[in-house]
Amino acid sequence: MTRLRSVGVVIPTSGSRPRQLREAVEGVLAQDYPGELTLVVVADTASTAGKAASEVAEQVAGAVPGSPRSVRVLPNTLSPGLPGARNTGIAACDTDLVAFCDDDDVWLPGKVSAQERALRDGGEFASCGIEVEYGDRRVPRLAGTSRVTVDDLVRSRMVMVHSSTFLFLRGSLWADESAPGGQNEDWDLALRAAKRQPIVHVDRPLVRVRWGGSLYAARWADRIAGLDWMLARHPELAVDPCGAARVYGQLAFSHAALGHRREAARWAARTFAARPREPRAPIALAVAAGLVSAPAVLSLLHQRGRGI
Repeated sequence: MTRLRSVGVVIPTSGSRPRQLREAVEGVLAQDYPGELTLVVVADTASTAGKAASEVAEQVAGAVPGSPRSVRVLPNTLSPGLPGARNTGIAACDTDLVAFCDDDDVWLPGKVSAQERALRDGGEFASCGIEVEYGDRRVPRLAGTSRVTVDDLVRSRMVMVHSSTFLFLRGSLWADESAPGGQNEDWDLALRAAKRQPIVHVDRPLVRVRWGGSLYAARWADRIAGLDWMLARHPELAVDPCGAARVYGQLAFSHAALGHRREAARWAARTFAARPREPRAPIALAVAAGLVSAPAVLSLLHQRGRGI
């Protein structure tokens, strides 16, 4: 019988969302995975919010008497921000595999078991389908494939290859702490994983991703810096017409949201040049012209389980 590999789960948090954090922790501890599972909550314990995070994690752990799970709460000892917190958690894990879960997302039943089984044929990195929750709506997002390649991730960001779905061999990959404001560090990690070998994908919605309380969605300056960072790190993103148009369109939209009309128009022109039918360009121009607000656009898209 194949030995079940041990799994370390890293949840970074500032502690500012205690209810969501509690549900994230409960979702991990409720997994039916029969192997060893260790949860590491990485918190900013120097702040009041971080202390609250520690209290939540410890209370939930104490509420599962006799559980084979273990929970640790640690401060981020590396660079401030999400990538440093993830790497602090990876370094603290003494397990075969490492998984990520954001503090506002929830693992659904069977997530770890399904992915660990999928990795047994020699894979290094796994993702799975998601269920996007926004308000009272839940929309499944599936990839339609059991393998995700570099070409897939260049052509489309593939929202279902989300950080809260990641399960991978410990020591094979680390988050890049140079990501501006933590933007796109998960996309970068997935691309680097796919360059080693295709990502094993379990195409069922096994993670509930909550977009309503995202701390990153409207940080427009950080989003611009993060996209520029990705173009510099992964030049292949500018080669595929669909992939290039998507990134350029996102840059146009982010500049429009900040009121940078000239920059929005410049990136919209590059978007049209890469792919004339790319919808992000006219949407960005409409925001730049004041015909619609960026938050209104995001709200409409999020209700459909989509992002800009």
